[in-house]
Amino acid sequence: MTAAALNPNPAAPAARPPDPLLSAPLLPTLLRFALPNMLAMVATALAAIAETAYVGSFGVASLAGMALVFPLVMLQNMLSAGAMGGGVSSAVSRAFGAGDPARASALAVHAMWIGVAAGSVYMVLMLVFGPALFAALGGQGEALSQAVAYANVAFLGSVFIWLVNTFSSVIRGSGNMKVPSATLLIVAVAQVLIGGALGLGWGPLPRLGMAGVAAGQVVANFLGAAFLLSYLASGRAKVQLRVRSTPLQWPLARDILRVGAVACLSPLQTVLTILILTRLVAHFGTNALAGYGIGTRLEFLLVPIAFAIGVASVPLVGMAIGAGKVARARRAAWTAALLATGLLGVLGLVLAVAPQLWTQHFTTDPEVLAAAALYFHWAGPCYGLFGLGLSLYFSSLGAGKAFGPVMAGTVRLVLVAVGGAALAWAQTPPWTIYALVAFAMAAYGLSTVLAVRMTSWGVER
Repeated sequence: MTAAALNPNPAAPAARPPDPLLSAPLLPTLLRFALPNMLAMVATALAAIAETAYVGSFGVASLAGMALVFPLVMLQNMLSAGAMGGGVSSAVSRAFGAGDPARASALAVHAMWIGVAAGSVYMVLMLVFGPALFAALGGQGEALSQAVAYANVAFLGSVFIWLVNTFSSVIRGSGNMKVPSATLLIVAVAQVLIGGALGLGWGPLPRLGMAGVAAGQVVANFLGAAFLLSYLASGRAKVQLRVRSTPLQWPLARDILRVGAVACLSPLQTVLTILILTRLVAHFGTNALAGYGIGTRLEFLLVPIAFAIGVASVPLVGMAIGAGKVARARRAAWTAALLATGLLGVLGLVLAVAPQLWTQHFTTDPEVLAAAALYFHWAGPCYGLFGLGLSLYFSSLGAGKAFGPVMAGTVRLVLVAVGGAALAWAQTPPWTIYALVAFAMAAYGLSTVLAVRMTSWGVER
């Protein structure tokens, strides 16, 4: 049979075969995608935990200083990886679902420049306004000095962090989870080794303290960004990064920003919630603040776990939406949500019963341990609902429908702000603050479920 017989209209390109992810079994595919992501995200979180252990060896004042700056460090990761990164993965996966890989490659270039711009802005804002913000959160004396020492180095590498997470999101949007996961795993290991060597002064190296610990993050992410840039530009990836030959076009940038910019409100809400609670807890003293900082470290570990599951659903949801398979997109979202709810729910219940499994790794101070345990007794049982909301948030990014889950985050923020103000006015004991944390987590998860059920994801084609 001739080529003309196979393609009766030689002027028209042959139809592209549908992407295998449009028909792959959902649960096995989610697990296959989520496991490498989870390994990388947990490694990233463990790197942050290692930093906390390093900082803990410097004393309680350093731990309190880390509690002040850490929410802003994690805000950067959530903005670049989860929010704007979700917008990037969503746009790339929808392009592949529609059978347009050229558009996906052009979107990758636009994503890179968005990451460079956002990282530069974040760096300037944190270096200029960071000290005043830490003071406004209740930082004072040695705790404030330690927070500034860490922040002045850590935020110098903001562009590198944005690029690592942006490039990872581009690759994930094409359905490749292994390369970004392996890269982030190596970055985490490098961060632990370099930060420990410079912060603690291993071997002949000087002991740089908080600045040295922060330097580990900067160097490791620079190396990761350089590798992913070379990988995308080499032609080995499904997405091709052709910077010089791709003109900037507003419609392509808008396709990313219409999801990513709206999604950025969610991590801002999350961190603002944490900052409000940090300010409330700071009223009870340095030991309470240090204990709360240990407790919230676990919440920032839960985010990567839910991220690993939720982001695994993004290419499945995005490609299905691009191909007009709305029912399949919704099945992928609910399957991922059930996985996240079960995993985080079990973890939360274990730590509510045995908080020492986590807290004993950071300090031996009895008052700090008691404050952290009180936090887990109240917040732990609601971690499952928190994971439910986070997973559905990421799946909604894949569908290009971020508004509903963002509004659910607003519900949580308002509850904490209004409830916290009332509790502070009444001068209630610390446990009431942690009970408010638990109630707000539950409200967030249930509100997200309602928002997803009420939002149209398009018409089945």
